[in-house]
Amino acid sequence: MRKYEPFGPFDIDYEALQDGKRPQHFWKGPASALAPRRGIYVFGIRAGQGMTPWYVGQATKSFKQEIFQDGKLLKYLAALNKYRRGTPIMFFIARHGRGAIKASQAREIERFLIHTGWKRNPGIRNINDVGIPDWGIKGVLRGGIGKPSRSARAFRRLMGV
Repeated sequence: MRKYEPFGPFDIDYEALQDGKRPQHFWKGPASALAPRRGIYVFGIRAGQGMTPWYVGQATKSFKQEIFQDGKLLKYLAALNKYRRGTPIMFFIARHGRGAIKASQAREIERFLIHTGWKRNPGIRNINDVGIPDWGIKGVLRGGIGKPSRSARAFRRLMGV
């Protein structure tokens, strides 16, 4: 089984994004070791006591080459415009240890994170790429609001969700 690990959150310079610039010094800080790596990244905004995912992407070349491309910057700015205050952040998911991320697994992880992110934030910017399932299991997964039934809680324990 291939293992992947999360890295972050890494703060992104708010002023650089607001000016429509690529925050070049981002790669001179703690994220520098991840610049040449490939994998999945999640752009989010930290505000108040929480964090909200706004975009999930896959870097097939390198994180440094892909996360601040023009089209992605536009998505980040659209998300930032929904906040009066907040800190843009980035998380990375990369292969644990040596070796490259397998393309099919990267796509699977990306889809999973988009679906998971959509549950947390229905305004996530890339739901059109994978489509959000139109089904749910009440009290378990995408089942609406309200207290889960005893059966739903037991089923969640059984399945680890």
